[in-house]
Amino acid sequence: MRHLVEQARDGDVDAFSRLASASIADLYAVARLILRDTPRAEDAVQDALVEAWRSIRGLRDPDRFDAWMHRLLVRACHRQGRTKTRREVVELHLLETDAPLLDDSAVSLANRDQLERGFRRLPLDQRAVIVLHFYRGLPLTDVAEILAIPAGTAKSRLHRATQTLRAALEADAREPGLAKGRIA
Repeated sequence: MRHLVEQARDGDVDAFSRLASASIADLYAVARLILRDTPRAEDAVQDALVEAWRSIRGLRDPDRFDAWMHRLLVRACHRQGRTKTRREVVELHLLETDAPLLDDSAVSLANRDQLERGFRRLPLDQRAVIVLHFYRGLPLTDVAEILAIPAGTAKSRLHRATQTLRAALEADAREPGLAKGRIA
């Protein structure tokens, strides 16, 4: 891969195209997890790749291409997160009924939905740390390098994010219907 990065740095479009093709699925997955919005994730990946092509000559260490690319992606996610899109949200408040308990797969789906709602409450900088650390499996030192922040800041963002998620899950558990595993 180092050879491709060096070729791309020298202006080889085909080499850059191969690098982009090799990393686009991973970049999209990370962007989707951070932004929780498919069109914004696609835009963030595209923005990151365009920025990578424009600035690849400035990449000093070809071995750090992946970390550099993820840094560009996280910045693009932040820019996408700041843009407002109009969405219609309909919120239904249902009365608690004597509905039967959900089966295991429905409970699992409800738990994932509950986690998703909590994740959406997190600021983008905290989502980025969670995604890179837990979903990508990167150590916090690598996460800090990708995000261009001190390691202590990455640790504190991770701590605040897990506290916020825990509080959101506990709040949802107190809502009628969710805590008892019933359809709401």
